[in-house]
Amino acid sequence: MDIPVELFINALIAGILLGGFYAAVTVGISISFGILDIVNIAHPAFIILGSYIAYILNQRFGLDPILVSILVLPLFYYLGSLVYQVYYVSFEKRGQEALRGLAFFFGLLFVTEVILILTFGVDYRYVQAGYIDTTLRFSFLDLPMRMVVPFVISMLLVIGLQLFLSKTFTGRAIMAVAQDQLALSLMAADPIRIKRIAFSISIATASIAGALLIIIQPVEPSVGREYIGRVFAICVLGGMGSLPGTVIAALLLGIVESITSTFYGPSWAPAVAFGFLLITLAVRPSGILGR
Repeated sequence: MDIPVELFINALIAGILLGGFYAAVTVGISISFGILDIVNIAHPAFIILGSYIAYILNQRFGLDPILVSILVLPLFYYLGSLVYQVYYVSFEKRGQEALRGLAFFFGLLFVTEVILILTFGVDYRYVQAGYIDTTLRFSFLDLPMRMVVPFVISMLLVIGLQLFLSKTFTGRAIMAVAQDQLALSLMAADPIRIKRIAFSISIATASIAGALLIIIQPVEPSVGREYIGRVFAICVLGGMGSLPGTVIAALLLGIVESITSTFYGPSWAPAVAFGFLLITLAVRPSGILGR
């Protein structure tokens, strides 16, 4: 098969930009599932909620979706705190977080989706911003700003979270809570409070990821389902709880999907991407940067 170099390079760049977006979508799961071992399968629903909030404020007040996501970060943080408190009291405290906790998040996913459908219908919604329809061209290379801007914001998000987790006491406590809660208690840190903070941060990232999603493509309430398998796959592939591993895995998956879609058709992209996941885990079961 004769592959045009220009087409391959464009597909490669598109995959890197797509992978950057995947990193923003997955980083919350890397915290809740990878570090806290909480299977928050409703995380994509919070992302779609973030998309719709960005849509509302963009349409009514002309605010940039990314600015909206930053403004509502505290709202999503406290929403995450509330969700974790209900989860802890109802399931984790009683030792029933495995199956019943999973059912709780399944229910949360579908309730959120139904509320959005009843409120907005099933029509696709989109936002407006000056850069969305802009494409930078360098010779044969095309850089659509609707992908470049989410990539940059995603990398800033991951870098900020990594610095927080590695340089602050609370961040190091979050990393430690999954390893030894007793030792954390001896350091005068309440493990439940630390887990609540960590889970709240994971939900807060959905605000930004939702804004990035609606910049890239129009959304409707059920779009989040498409990302359930993908985000958990990236989390496991990168290594449980490793944010740098999450970025690497997201970029690899984005590149594989983009190249497959370009040369073999979009229908092959999910199968090839998850096949790549299985092969990688067969070689390295702990993930790319897993311990």
